[in-house]
Amino acid sequence: MRMKVGIVQQAFSGKQAENISQLVEAIRNCAAEGAVLVVLPELHNTLYFCQREDVSCFDFAETIPGPSTELFGKLARELGVILVLSLFEKRTAGLYHNTAVVLEADGSIVGYYRKMHIPDDPGYYEKFYFTPGDCGFEPIATSVGRLGILVCWDQWFPEAARLMALKGAEMLVYPTAIGWEISDGTDEQARQLDAWLTIQRAHAIANGLPLVAVNRCGYEPDLSTHTGGIRFWGNSFATGVQGEILFRMGEEIDSCVVDIDLTRTEQIRRWWPFFRDRRTDAYSELTQRYLKDG
Repeated sequence: MRMKVGIVQQAFSGKQAENISQLVEAIRNCAAEGAVLVVLPELHNTLYFCQREDVSCFDFAETIPGPSTELFGKLARELGVILVLSLFEKRTAGLYHNTAVVLEADGSIVGYYRKMHIPDDPGYYEKFYFTPGDCGFEPIATSVGRLGILVCWDQWFPEAARLMALKGAEMLVYPTAIGWEISDGTDEQARQLDAWLTIQRAHAIANGLPLVAVNRCGYEPDLSTHTGGIRFWGNSFATGVQGEILFRMGEEIDSCVVDIDLTRTEQIRRWWPFFRDRRTDAYSELTQRYLKDG
């Protein structure tokens, strides 16, 4: 089975209606090129507000179902495409999540994933806003296959990708918001980007799964002025099951459709039988925080 996947790499402003209008246009373009699945970047309706801690930013949150699932659900139904959204979810007063939502081609919500790993670093104060996910690592079944949806910071953790694979995911999908603090030097920028690409390619290889990572792009100021702001590095990409780059964008606004072969997982796992050779009897210590205390 082959799947045409639309990747939407966007820069965002403080004007939510404008952001959504640009996303809708990009989704339409992907559908016109034959995409059956379209993936959007992390927290795509707004600026990346987590650069600062500001209680007024909780006003950006919405319920699921809510305005975005309704709007994009109608679009999914009109175009006959599956959409992966990334929303600031208001579950109830005082309880918020960073949540990916999958809409079927009929516009219905078929599943969601609440981000499990929540960062807290200068410019990425997500622990102030988001409660860690409580859905576990469960692939979402769609009409085009089982999607292992993970979000941004999750992409650094091999355990998350492995669990999605062990539960039957047929593709790993990472909506993302990552970039450089503008004071980072050129060498450091190169190291960070290379590490980001490498770790995700490794997830594809170790699990024998294709992978799609969709990042935002453009510069966004830090309104608290504690940092110089973030230049989101774009570089959205797709890999095959051996980590080979099928397509990679630059740093600019862009969208594309990538043709991904889902059948290669079977063959590659026969050649590289990592699942067969896993020593499940010897991994219990992985559940410990650290093993060399004292």
